[in-house]
Amino acid sequence: MSTSKRIVVDPITRIEGHLRVEAETDSSGKITKAYSAGTMVRGIEIILRGRDPRDAWAFAQRICGVCTLVHGMASVRSVEDALHRAIPTYSIPRNAELIRNLMIATQYVHDHVMHFYHLHAFDWVDIVSALKADPKATSALAQSISSYSKSSPGYFADVQKRLKTFVDQGQLGIFGSAYWGHSAYKLPPEANLMATAHYLDALAWQRDVVKLHTVFGGKNPHPNFVVGGVPSAISVHATGTAGQNRGSQDATAINMVGLQTVQNAITQMREFVDQVYVPDVLAIAGFYKDWGAQGEGLGNFMTFGDLPAKGFWDTDSHLIPRGVILNRDLSVIHPIDLDADTEIQEFIGHSWYKYSQGDDKGLHPFKGETELNYTGPKPPYEHLDVEKKYSWLKSPRWKGKPMEVGPLARVLMMYAKGHEQTKELVGATLKTLDVPIEALFSTLGRTAARALESKILADSMQGMFDSLMANIKAGDVRTFNDQYWDPSTWPKTMHGVGLMEAPRGGLSHWIVIDNGRISNYQAVVPSTWNAGPRDPQGQPGAYEAALQDNHVLADPKQPIEILRTIHSFDPCIACAVHVTDPDGQELVQVTVN
Repeated sequence: MSTSKRIVVDPITRIEGHLRVEAETDSSGKITKAYSAGTMVRGIEIILRGRDPRDAWAFAQRICGVCTLVHGMASVRSVEDALHRAIPTYSIPRNAELIRNLMIATQYVHDHVMHFYHLHAFDWVDIVSALKADPKATSALAQSISSYSKSSPGYFADVQKRLKTFVDQGQLGIFGSAYWGHSAYKLPPEANLMATAHYLDALAWQRDVVKLHTVFGGKNPHPNFVVGGVPSAISVHATGTAGQNRGSQDATAINMVGLQTVQNAITQMREFVDQVYVPDVLAIAGFYKDWGAQGEGLGNFMTFGDLPAKGFWDTDSHLIPRGVILNRDLSVIHPIDLDADTEIQEFIGHSWYKYSQGDDKGLHPFKGETELNYTGPKPPYEHLDVEKKYSWLKSPRWKGKPMEVGPLARVLMMYAKGHEQTKELVGATLKTLDVPIEALFSTLGRTAARALESKILADSMQGMFDSLMANIKAGDVRTFNDQYWDPSTWPKTMHGVGLMEAPRGGLSHWIVIDNGRISNYQAVVPSTWNAGPRDPQGQPGAYEAALQDNHVLADPKQPIEILRTIHSFDPCIACAVHVTDPDGQELVQVTVN
């Protein structure tokens, strides 16, 4: 008689979109098999057919309400890449590249901080335990790890009082949706109170730093972009209106006031990362070193590269390099051929789609197909049939191999390429935690890499901004190349790929243009690489493989171990749909069979 159990968590909360995980456990509670299912369809590729490529970014950006600018940026780059392939001299102004880099780096830092404190921290921090903390001892702890100004006993006492109000009212409000009191929580009450206070601080902080997006992109979320550069004219006047008509370009351009706002945002990001985020991650990780030996999975990592210093097509100038790491081997970086039919492919052996050449074939994104074909069970259902198709996510592969993308992939790639700051930060982190380098390949390593990456990128932003200011002072205010703006100047047939390293990993938008209109469009998003189901060869995706790596559930009805590893990837399923009851409360169901 089988002693295995099937654990179903549906939906996984504290993520964007809708993800279902089914896990099989043995008699000891250890996960032996795991299945990741995206249960909502996206379909943006269908919506974009026949449209003007210059408008694609505005549609593609609505794939997600969390990733704000990344899909818009990748979409714009896809059209620009198509133009560059057809007309090799085509490029965008250096100022536009710098502004884009600043916006992308801001997205990283903002996104990573928000993810840790508001989505992932509850897997490690017991909020209710913070009520038992001594504010004086909490202050001493906080001051021992950083120079952050909000570290007085009175400050922590006030936070504790606010938390007690929530609890006394019988509801935790923003602190809901977690397994408080679970035996897997290891932090002392003082550390829990410190992290709770920083949760609240991060809420206020993020409102200020995203002003950078509003200066350069007009708004946040979903700032504006344009094929050929950025829609942000630069004025050398202090206010943008000095001696100018209100209807002139200067009246709406980025001026010195706006640029000072950008500088302030950069300073705020660096301070919070240095004084709060990185110290908190290291302090919390010290209590969970055992998670440095679980949650790895694939051991294969891929990056597309980003943050160019000499134009996006000069990949050697990228701060984040491009390449593939196989089987943990950091001594060999494999190149990526974007055009090779046999390298990047999407499979649908376990996905609810149909391919004209058969569902066991892989398709390169330029030849990709999006034909919906739901064959799963009729809701509500107890279990998915994992032997058949069980997800709306496809299964991307590189040379037939599943890949992990994201902060860990990027930090490993920069480390392998000899980036000095990355090597120093990784070395210092391993030494502080007293863990071997193998701990990088884990749930703990994934969480730590996200914090270290935030430090690297926040620091890099000052140099980007200084370069922008130097250009402006030298009289270069150009931000847009209009030479090939009109589709009548384009070749009849073009194709291109827009790459970027989104906060959650390698993102690519693939476009085919015929007679100035989109004939095919494929978005291969980070969480498709990571959260995709098994392929026709039975190879699991990154989530599935990670859950199968040394996870023992202390309480199957409260599977916090599953949440820790899934959240370490920062899932964003890119469908922007959640399941709620008629009163607007999110439904969570954990079943054990």
